[in-house]
This record gives sequence, structure tokens and C-alpha cells, in this order.
Amino acid sequence: MKELFQETLRQVEKIINENPDDLLLRICSLLKEKIYHYDWVGFYTLKQGELVLGPYVGKPTEHTRIKVGKGICGQVAEKGKTMVVQDVTTEDNYIACSLEIRSEIVVPVLKDGKFLAELDIDSHSPAPFSPDDIQFLENVCIILTPKIIQSLSDKSS
Repeated sequence: MKELFQETLRQVEKIINENPDDLLLRICSLLKEKIYHYDWVGFYTLKQGELVLGPYVGKPTEHTRIKVGKGICGQVAEKGKTMVVQDVTTEDNYIACSLEIRSEIVVPVLKDGKFLAELDIDSHSPAPFSPDDIQFLENVCIILTPKIIQSLSDKSS
């Protein structure tokens, strides 16, 4: 599995270096395609105190805006720390996107410790996320940070 993550990270870097307009969508597509247990992959950005859904790949969701602190995504925005939930049915503060979702991992995108955005991944598999998933996805977010900052500043100007 580590080799798959390393190869996929190289592909993420290649996409970033190509600097396409649909960068985040292409990253979502790549992650969903390459990692078998990533069934929904998307980015949320923080805008005016709430999370707003950006590019994603997977079934449509009604959760296009999430309050900070609400659900797994909102908790990650509030705390600025990666959160892994291997069984979403055990979480009191969980926002169900679909009955198929069994587990979720959410990784923050931070700049100097300040929360900017997050990468959210849902899985139909129970307990699929390993420490390798965490390290891989945190590396993806680290290398994406400059592009997300650029994207956010482009939208605000």
C-alpha cells in the first residue's frame, strides 16, 4: 500500500506542476480512482465562518455548507487537526451524507497554523484508514497549500 501512496503522491505533484485550472477536481479524481477505499473525495474551504463545498468526486451531497464545529468536517475546521472516524455510527456529531458511508477521514489545509480548507474523504468500507492514509493525505494537503492559498486569494480579489 505504501508504494501506491508514493506513486499517487508523485502523480499529485505532477498535476500541481501542470497547474491546470481544475487542479482540485483533478486531485479529487486521482485520489478516488487510485485508492480503492476512497469513495467520495472533496474539498471544503472556509468562507465567512462556514465551510463551503468546492470540487468533489462522488455522489452529490446536500451538505454544501457546514457550520464550524458541526460534523466531522466542522470539527476539523474548529480544531485544525486531522480526524479519522473508522465507524461513523459511533459519532454523536456526525452529518450523514449517505447510508453507504461507513468511515471518514478529514485533513485540514493550514497556513502558519491557520485553517484554510480541508480534504474530506468518505468510504463505504468499515475501518479502512491506516496511519499510511493519514500520512499520505497530510502530505497531499501540505503540497497543495500554496495552490489553495493562491486560489483563495484569486477568488477574493
